[in-house]
Amino acid sequence: MHPLAQLLEAAFFSAAQPLSLDELARLAPDATRDEIRTACEELREHYARDGHGVELAEVADGFQILTRRAFADAIAEAHIVRRPRKLSMPALETLAVIAYRQPVSRAEIEDIRGVGVESVLRSLQERGLVEVVGRAEGLGRPLLYGTTAALLELLGVRTLEELPRLDELSVALRPPAEAGGLGEM
Repeated sequence: MHPLAQLLEAAFFSAAQPLSLDELARLAPDATRDEIRTACEELREHYARDGHGVELAEVADGFQILTRRAFADAIAEAHIVRRPRKLSMPALETLAVIAYRQPVSRAEIEDIRGVGVESVLRSLQERGLVEVVGRAEGLGRPLLYGTTAALLELLGVRTLEELPRLDELSVALRPPAEAGGLGEM
């Protein structure tokens, strides 16, 4: 394995969060971004080729060594790793509205959900999943909310563009065909 790949592997192993290309570049100032990407790809191929229980994943605009999905349940059941607290249904709904509509004001979220979200927003901010990203131009200049890199990390995606499109979700969430519809014979 190339020495640069070994250095990056050590950094990934030590880091608790994904490392961006800028952070990786500080490890090896003489290396170009292309060389760093090549070293990351070498690591990714190494883990895949040799059947390791971990993989190098690109998440939240960075890279991180993660447990392969095939082993995640066994590790969770053995209580080897402390899992983050689960999100409540109101928190998930609010997070979805923010992820798909950001930047979005509290009033807009409440209008979509039909309930107050002040405490849910505060909880999501405390967990580092959403943050204030600006102020609207309207009356009172309300705060605008957006998601953070911590949400991308939690979801295991690089960018919000990797989330399902809204039209895909509406099809997936549609109730089964009613009696007499297609599929019955």
